[in-house]
Amino acid sequence: MSSPADRIQDIGPQPQSFNIEEATNRNTNYRSVAWSGRYLQVTMMSIPVGGDIGLEAHPETDQFLRIEAGHGRVQMGSAKDQLTFEKEVSQGWCVLVPAGTWHNIINIGAKSMQIYTIYAPAHHKSGKVQTTAAAAAADTDDQPAAWSVQPRRAPDDHG
Repeated sequence: MSSPADRIQDIGPQPQSFNIEEATNRNTNYRSVAWSGRYLQVTMMSIPVGGDIGLEAHPETDQFLRIEAGHGRVQMGSAKDQLTFEKEVSQGWCVLVPAGTWHNIINIGAKSMQIYTIYAPAHHKSGKVQTTAAAAAADTDDQPAAWSVQPRRAPDDHG
């Protein structure tokens, strides 16, 4: 796993700069929040062989994901049982997820898939590190910072 010294430290809505390709490829955690602004957030993800990001929809959050390493299958649709969009993706590809769209990316390659994602607005607790998908699913302390600008209604995104 990434050591704390290897991780990008989320300093909140202050100026920040780092090599995102290098940091994403070095990340071994399921999710590491790298930067949280008032209006958007950058996270890095490592998805093991056969794993996935988990089927989800963010009702009021647009999302941009970029594959830095690995090979996956993205699925999206208007409902969790209507995933009508399917595409294979690999290094250099991006995935654009409109707010409210159900989506998942499954690692179908032979090595971990390294992804960074941008949420707008912020979706996770500033500085949050979740080592595995199971740890993320069990995490009850993962709300965006009070200083971030959020939609008026709280999203229910893991139904």
